[in-house]
Amino acid sequence: MESSATLIAPPPPPPPPPQASARQYGVTRPISTAGPTEADIQMNIELEKFLIEEAGVYESKEEATKGEQVLQRIEQIVKDWVKQLARSRGYTELMVEDANALIFTFGSYRLGVHYPGDEIEMLYVGPSYVNREEDFFFILQNILAEMEEVTELQPLPDAHITVMKFKFDGVPIDLLYASISLLVVQEDLDISDASLLYDVDEPTVRSLNCCRAADQILKLVPNVEHFCTTLRCLKFWAKRRGVYSNVIGFLGGVDWAILVARVCQLYPNAVPSMLVSRFFRVYTQWRWPNSVMLCALVEDELGFSSWDPHKNPRDRTHHMPIITPAYPCKNSSKNVSQSTLRVMVEQFQYSNNICEKVELFKAEWCALFEPYLFFESYKNYLQVDIVAADVDDLRAWKGWVESHLSQLTLMIERDTLGMLQCHPYPREYVDTNKQCAHSAFFMGLQKKQGEKIQGQQFDIRGTVDEFRLSVNMYMFWKPGMEIYVSHVRRRLLPPYVFPDGFRPPRPSRRTAQHQPDKLSCDDVEVCASGSSESSLKKKKDAHMNS
Repeated sequence: MESSATLIAPPPPPPPPPQASARQYGVTRPISTAGPTEADIQMNIELEKFLIEEAGVYESKEEATKGEQVLQRIEQIVKDWVKQLARSRGYTELMVEDANALIFTFGSYRLGVHYPGDEIEMLYVGPSYVNREEDFFFILQNILAEMEEVTELQPLPDAHITVMKFKFDGVPIDLLYASISLLVVQEDLDISDASLLYDVDEPTVRSLNCCRAADQILKLVPNVEHFCTTLRCLKFWAKRRGVYSNVIGFLGGVDWAILVARVCQLYPNAVPSMLVSRFFRVYTQWRWPNSVMLCALVEDELGFSSWDPHKNPRDRTHHMPIITPAYPCKNSSKNVSQSTLRVMVEQFQYSNNICEKVELFKAEWCALFEPYLFFESYKNYLQVDIVAADVDDLRAWKGWVESHLSQLTLMIERDTLGMLQCHPYPREYVDTNKQCAHSAFFMGLQKKQGEKIQGQQFDIRGTVDEFRLSVNMYMFWKPGMEIYVSHVRRRLLPPYVFPDGFRPPRPSRRTAQHQPDKLSCDDVEVCASGSSESSLKKKKDAHMNS
């Protein structure tokens, strides 16, 4: 990789001492406490060389320094803002002087696996007199909106985890908010202390637990350095294979972190190359919906509900439970459907075969990270076109629609009794020839394998209409915001989904990585009902009735 920047990457770690894993990590005994052989050490060197030189998953020193400067700048903005709020509300000068707020990072930045260009996820923790609706999502939002450094500001006050998204001096930021039951926030505040959850609402608990879970993960792995390298590798793999996206029904950052951490617990003395190989071996054999947990479920302390299929019937419906390690423990992978679980299991099996070849010196690590050829894997696709009047409207509208795509998968499974399987692809495509702002997402469609459904058509027009109606309930809808859903066969896919915008001269052979049942032209029937005019009427009617 050509770059003048100095890359931040740890040197290959030495083998751990024989007794490094005297402590038991996790809820079961380890599968193996064996350390690396000479061959393992050599494979580890080759893997880390690939990650540094070819994968480009490490930040340069310049990028890392800029990220730190942005963090410090935002923290100072928040601290100044809290003091202004305290003064405006008539508090004494002593209270204004003590007024404080803290910024905690979480996600990939906190776990030490931050990629170039990744958003920095941070949590603002403030005193009890700073509220979410008026202060965070109005006053602070306006302060940020007026700053030259801030662009693409997108508040999401109604999201499952309330967040303000923006770029600060070009660096993507996800800023969360939590107001705790203290008048003064001390600089030495311990975010892992469960007493912070006292007398706060559910949205605040969810925000706090983003940080609390990250800290717990780092405490529950035998070797943090090995964990970080392995997670960095698996994140890269998941993105290349199209299975990195919580919102669309696959797994997000915390899910992959917990899965990797569990493998680290099962092989406490293994180096990253061994852990990557064991990762696919373990999860190819995992019997879902058995849960993945890093520690025993924490007992109820403050009345918040934790994931527990014995007590909560809804928890029994989860397909791939991955449980966060901080109280209250939750399943972080609730968006996984039968269809997306099938895709991930297939990818685990495919990659396990690659790793077995690598260990036998019959393949190189680069083979593991070959991109998934999504548009060569199916004969039928569902195309979701999202348009808006301008890029700012599209950013908000697209975020809303994308957050509902996992529901479309579930609705199709429901209405076809699981006979029609969906493969949503977590990448957006843009038709630059359109005059309006545009974005498109695609889903692969196939019959359930092993089922005899001779001559049956899958008419999901009613399902698509129901999905469009739910999406059109968007309370911030503006003229120009439209969504179109259509069935498209592989030979008719738009050129902009292919590299360089050119369709291959003829259909590629079906690759060995994915073998869906063949669909005849009549097997799938999908259309987006209604014209744009009737769609607009639906929106207006929906807003009048809401």
